[in-house]
Amino acid sequence: MTAFASIADIRALEAKGPWDDGTHPKSMYEFLSRTKAAHGARPAISFQITSGPADRAQTLTWDALHGRVTQAANLFRSLGVGEKDVVAYVLPNCIDTAVTLLAGSVAGIVNPINPLLEPDQIGAILRETNAKVVVTLRAFPKTDVPQKVAAAVALAPNVQTVLEIDLLTYLGFPKNLIVPFLRPKNPVNHKARVLDFGAEVAKQPADKLTFADVTTDRVAAYFHTGGTTGMPKVAQHRVSGMVYNGWLGATILFRAGDVVLCPLPLFHVFAAYPIMMSMIASGAHVVFPTPAGYRGDGVFDNFWKLVERWKVTYTITVPTALAALMQRPVNADISTLRGTFSGSAPLPIELYNRFKAAAGLEIIEGYGLTEATCLVSCNPPDGAKKIGSVGMPFPHTSVRILMQRADGFQDCSVDEVGEICVSNPGVFDGNTYTEADKNKDLFADGKWLRTGDLGRIDADGYLYITGRAKDLIIRGGHNIDPATIEEALMGHPAVGFVGAIGQPDAHAGELPAAYVELVKGATATTADLMEFAKTAISERAAVPKHIEILPELPKTAVGKVFKPDLRRLAITRIYDAELAAAGIPAKVTGVIEDKKRGLVAQLSKSGTVEDARVAEVLGQHIRPWEWAA
Repeated sequence: MTAFASIADIRALEAKGPWDDGTHPKSMYEFLSRTKAAHGARPAISFQITSGPADRAQTLTWDALHGRVTQAANLFRSLGVGEKDVVAYVLPNCIDTAVTLLAGSVAGIVNPINPLLEPDQIGAILRETNAKVVVTLRAFPKTDVPQKVAAAVALAPNVQTVLEIDLLTYLGFPKNLIVPFLRPKNPVNHKARVLDFGAEVAKQPADKLTFADVTTDRVAAYFHTGGTTGMPKVAQHRVSGMVYNGWLGATILFRAGDVVLCPLPLFHVFAAYPIMMSMIASGAHVVFPTPAGYRGDGVFDNFWKLVERWKVTYTITVPTALAALMQRPVNADISTLRGTFSGSAPLPIELYNRFKAAAGLEIIEGYGLTEATCLVSCNPPDGAKKIGSVGMPFPHTSVRILMQRADGFQDCSVDEVGEICVSNPGVFDGNTYTEADKNKDLFADGKWLRTGDLGRIDADGYLYITGRAKDLIIRGGHNIDPATIEEALMGHPAVGFVGAIGQPDAHAGELPAAYVELVKGATATTADLMEFAKTAISERAAVPKHIEILPELPKTAVGKVFKPDLRRLAITRIYDAELAAAGIPAKVTGVIEDKKRGLVAQLSKSGTVEDARVAEVLGQHIRPWEWAA
């Protein structure tokens, strides 16, 4: 591995020449074949369907994974999938999910879809990507994924074939005898043919592709954005961007002897690229515990024991998972761990401190986004970590902080907040989304992807995220469009104005909240509006956790709801409640806008208060606090 400790290290890597120097794999199949040649007998991927530290698990070597991917790619091509055709999958984690991810990108364009989405959303993505083949689960106890996919395929007449993966193959005795009696029926109301994935894959040759591999750079994946409401946009990813993510992992993060525990879903770019592509590039070993990852039964309770079982060197987490882990003791030998990576949402400082104290490990926080094929920046594993920042831009990644003026874009000065704009091998210039109209105004000066995130870069080159220009609510790493909540509540006859924002939450980072102004003369209670919201908003994650009726919502001069004031109200309400519950004689007396830190809660005390106690309570949140002057 190459040192990644400072800006000097990044510049040294870049000085060796441009990233696209002709030495990198030209296709996903070449990428995987190189790993097979270098690390064939080493373990590549492991999966255990249950979370117990001694439970049954399956492991594929790089030789075996290469063979399985070859068979699956041949199968997809036999089903009519060409290099511009789409293989979608709606799956929880298992070995065959990783096989489908890789094989789909070899035979055509792979399209991972979040199985937590509703059938109409899944169907809309299938129509947008014109998917020809869909890979999903065979009916199985305790999951409704097959039923949702059947309903979605009925809405997508372009789908010709549905391939079903049976999780029964991962079970041992006696569960494998019991499940067939508990298997629910899955009425099929679509016209696509349904085939058994395992049986069909077994018919294909494993030693070579039955078609010519495409070795020119091309789009090989479609990933929908993280929205859990409305119609997510679909981002296009080229082979070069996918390989670039793997190159970063192998160059500065992982080596062949590493074992990475990844309970994140393979429909998300974090698991698919920084993890799977890095495993391929480095020859390291990835372990996926349970189909549902962190949501799986017993994963948090057994987490440290799984680290001990697999001799894990790195764990992959998100802030919500770290918060849950801190409620469990470190009850195993975790001496093999060298660090843990956190992404998808900002990391509260107090959570970082608690984790470091409990596990004796550094959290390496980073930043990425679907539109850039993920990776943008990371706190240097070998250098100074600035907690609250998302580190330094990776080699061959350029980040500009821009302010849009009447005459164009202007670079911000050091520590000045503006929009984070990115250019790197993962950014598909001008064609990020499949829908052309979604690309309008997406780039600054022709090549710099406008992320919609607000941030700043300090004098040492560290990037900080201070807010979101797009006002998205990020609930545990999932993006929720506030417009969906607002439009639904506006359907109530008593509602005149609505402002939906993310209120602070120690576990999820943010939870949706709505502030309402009633029509003049109308009457309604918050209970009425909450019941209405539950009916009108189809996605459960977007249903507000708090609805409050105000005499009048704060508005701009042109009558638009002014959301910063609503965020101030929410911060005050949540922080005051938590201080009171902890018996701390202090209250929020104001929420100010700080140039570097965004919204900051200012507190006043009415008795003796220890700063450490306040930090323990409020430090679990993303938004900082300070004592009022």
